[in-house]
Amino acid sequence: MNTVRLTMAQALVKYLAAQLVDIDGNKLPLFEGVFAIFGHGNVAGIGEALFHVQDQLPTYRAHNEQGMAHAAIAFAKANNRRRMMACTTSIGPGATNMVTAAALAHVNRLPVLFLPGDTFASRIPDPVLQQIENFADSTITANDCFKPVSRYFDRITRPEQIISSLPMAIATLTDPANCGPVTIALPQDVQAMSYNFPERFFEPKVHHVFRQPPDQRQLMDVIAAIEKSEKPIIIAGGGVHYSEAVNELMSFAEKLNIPVTETQAGKGALLWNHPNQLGSVGVTGSQAANVMVAQADLIIAVGTRLQDFTTSSRTLVKDTQQLVQINVAQFDVIKHNALPLVADAKLALQQLLYCLLEKNKHEKEAKYQVSKDWLSTTQANMAEWNKVVEEKTLATNEALPTDAQVLGAVNRTIDPNDVVVCAAGGLPGELHKLWKTRDARGYHVEYGFSCMGYEIAGGLGVKMACPDRDVVVMVGDGSYMMLNSEIATSVMLGKKLIIVVLDNRGFGCINRLQQACGGAPFNNLLTDCKTIEEGAPVIDFAAHARAMGAFAEHIQGIVELEAALKRAKQSNRTYVISLNTDPVHTTSEGGSWWDVAVPEISQRKEVTEARVKYEEAKKQQPY
Repeated sequence: MNTVRLTMAQALVKYLAAQLVDIDGNKLPLFEGVFAIFGHGNVAGIGEALFHVQDQLPTYRAHNEQGMAHAAIAFAKANNRRRMMACTTSIGPGATNMVTAAALAHVNRLPVLFLPGDTFASRIPDPVLQQIENFADSTITANDCFKPVSRYFDRITRPEQIISSLPMAIATLTDPANCGPVTIALPQDVQAMSYNFPERFFEPKVHHVFRQPPDQRQLMDVIAAIEKSEKPIIIAGGGVHYSEAVNELMSFAEKLNIPVTETQAGKGALLWNHPNQLGSVGVTGSQAANVMVAQADLIIAVGTRLQDFTTSSRTLVKDTQQLVQINVAQFDVIKHNALPLVADAKLALQQLLYCLLEKNKHEKEAKYQVSKDWLSTTQANMAEWNKVVEEKTLATNEALPTDAQVLGAVNRTIDPNDVVVCAAGGLPGELHKLWKTRDARGYHVEYGFSCMGYEIAGGLGVKMACPDRDVVVMVGDGSYMMLNSEIATSVMLGKKLIIVVLDNRGFGCINRLQQACGGAPFNNLLTDCKTIEEGAPVIDFAAHARAMGAFAEHIQGIVELEAALKRAKQSNRTYVISLNTDPVHTTSEGGSWWDVAVPEISQRKEVTEARVKYEEAKKQQPY
């Protein structure tokens, strides 16, 4: 057996560089590169190793560990999980800064490889700088925080362990059902140890998309359920995109006359003006979708976890309705007592359509097709909803425009194939309801973890994945303040972003929720917080962005915003536009109930009154 002597870190990066993926016949690197912030736990080991493979595995320097991990995750999401990135940090705070991002990737089933440095395996210099000591268990380090938010976790204590660990890591990252974050903790002394690795370990490996075919018994059960239905409806989730089944979904819906609703992750499965489009569903849904879901006799969920925002905390989808779950993950497919079909969405939709049409053809019967009256009702409801969209997003001369008016201006001004990015606060709800998606890849909202701070860093990752598209980040002042440092990274890497900062002077979304639950305005808007007599400072976001190398301007109102967006489109560098917005008003139309527990006892009558309404609403839940 031929061998090559390398350090563990050198062998690791050599292995990552040898991983390829076949995308439409093109062999591309599986890993776009490695985001790295070096410290004493990784600079001498993996840092030195990365230096020598820059041509095959580029290293990107970020400004915040959580931010770079968000960028890596967004890159994978924008690539429909086909390609990905790795992130390496030192031990201690560098590592734990990535735990939030690991949780985000875990919730959203997105691949990212975490390579945090770790304390000495030998333990000779313990305790080292940044080491967490557990008095009862000496094997625990800061990296154990990754265990509950990783799909696969390992700690390398001998160099040869990567021979078995790395293939397991790659298998997890590329598994459609088990996809998610992988953490391989790297003790700093082991990174520098050498070993005679088999040369065949580093041979190029091409990964192909694995598609789980449907079980024939499950397939027949689902076909029977569809054939019995007169008013079916589809809920399209993120799995439609990850399976690259957009065309299959469209064909299935068109040929069978079935309306389609979309989750946050599924938005864009059909374009906004498609005849079968019924809009967003659930808490942040359209009136058209939620009314018709309630009337449906069969709900076909494709590639969705059916989280509480989609099901309106289990009040929108009733026990009396038949639910079919098409999902590649067994864990998801059995939720809500559904009729399961474990399968890749593309294959499932292809085979379902073929069987529904061909079976009836052979029996010389009219092929299965939903009554056009059901689809006509869809179109009529959607036409009414589109009037609401136009009304809410209409430009006005108000000094403080609403979020809806701002997103309307952005939607009207940018190109159809540009990508909008968002994550937290009130904006995702408004975008889900009101954004007109004109390209299947044009909507990138992280709402599984709803992580404040994802927006700008995520925009960077999307731009790295889609260099030929403008990426427009919509972010509130609260999220901007939490994590904005990757503006500097975008300038440094020449990855232009357009960032629209909506400054409502606080956490407007949670302030509205607080009052809806009967609470007094408290600690959300800056005017309701404990401050000095002069109040909280007025933050000049444009000046701040300019200090990080971006072009920036602060504007007033919608007319100025549309003009500024045109200037931003012409810019060759990240461009930040800030404007003051209304913290109070939001689009109440369309959405349905969300279970947020109201206290049973309170000194405020408003809370007591809200509790009564809460208990009444909970009666709609199945148990």
